[in-house]
Amino acid sequence: MNWKKLGQIYHCKPIDNYLLSHASNPLAIHLRGDIYRVFFSGRNKENKSSVGYADIDIVKQQEVDVCKNVVFKHGKSSSFYSHGVSIGNMYQVQNKNYIQFMAWQVKGGGHWRGDIGRLKLGDDFDSLELDPKEVYFGSDGEDKVSLSYSWVMFDEGIYKMWYGTTIDWSSENGEMVHVIKYTTSQDGEVWEKHGLAIPFKIGDAQAFSRPTVFKDVDGYHMWFSYRSGDGTKYRIGYAYSPDGLNWDRKKDSGIDVSPDGWDSEMICYPFVFYHKGKKYMLYNGNDYGKTGFGLAVLEDD
Repeated sequence: MNWKKLGQIYHCKPIDNYLLSHASNPLAIHLRGDIYRVFFSGRNKENKSSVGYADIDIVKQQEVDVCKNVVFKHGKSSSFYSHGVSIGNMYQVQNKNYIQFMAWQVKGGGHWRGDIGRLKLGDDFDSLELDPKEVYFGSDGEDKVSLSYSWVMFDEGIYKMWYGTTIDWSSENGEMVHVIKYTTSQDGEVWEKHGLAIPFKIGDAQAFSRPTVFKDVDGYHMWFSYRSGDGTKYRIGYAYSPDGLNWDRKKDSGIDVSPDGWDSEMICYPFVFYHKGKKYMLYNGNDYGKTGFGLAVLEDD
């Protein structure tokens, strides 16, 4: 597998006071022809994230349009998303389009933590609203510490979700242990948990985030961000599964940092999608997408 980088296709510029920097967690939704609306999480001067979008011509790798104002803001200090909104992917339940998100909180000066919220996307694809108003998928007896990015798909007659969960904030090498688990639902509302999805190993891959899952005739493919705990910044990893349950994490994802430039220190937050017979990947570079996002195309399967 080899991903050919096509370059940075969106360069951040201040949009309003909520979207001053960053275009993290890019999420592509097809509008027409070669044009995709790419939602992203931008930040204000306090590093709290909210949602904006840019319309991109995938074939020409050009920006077509950018939102004029923030689309969805982080919450008030008392809310479960008071410190940020980091988006996952779009999926449908009963003809309604939803986007789940990691809801960031820092309560009482303590450690940050996350829950999973859900947004309903407007018919015009330029508005978002909380649905439900409270936490959608939160910590419980199995996931006790903190939750993060999820990926949801309707497949084989059920809804399938892969999501991030913290086992421990720190390990023997000082890095957190944050893994990807699996859960299913008959109706997209009530979820049954099935435990760990992607194998992890302390010192090798132990801090995972933002899975993106693609299914084809060969099975299930997942790309994700991960850190090893040796001080190396985020890289993009890859795992394969024949059934979506049992995953084999591979050493090579086919994409790595560049020798220099905007993605020379870090690559993270992949989003893989299919367009005109090709697999594309949106991803972020240095400093969690501070300057924007890039595009890559899969040269061989």
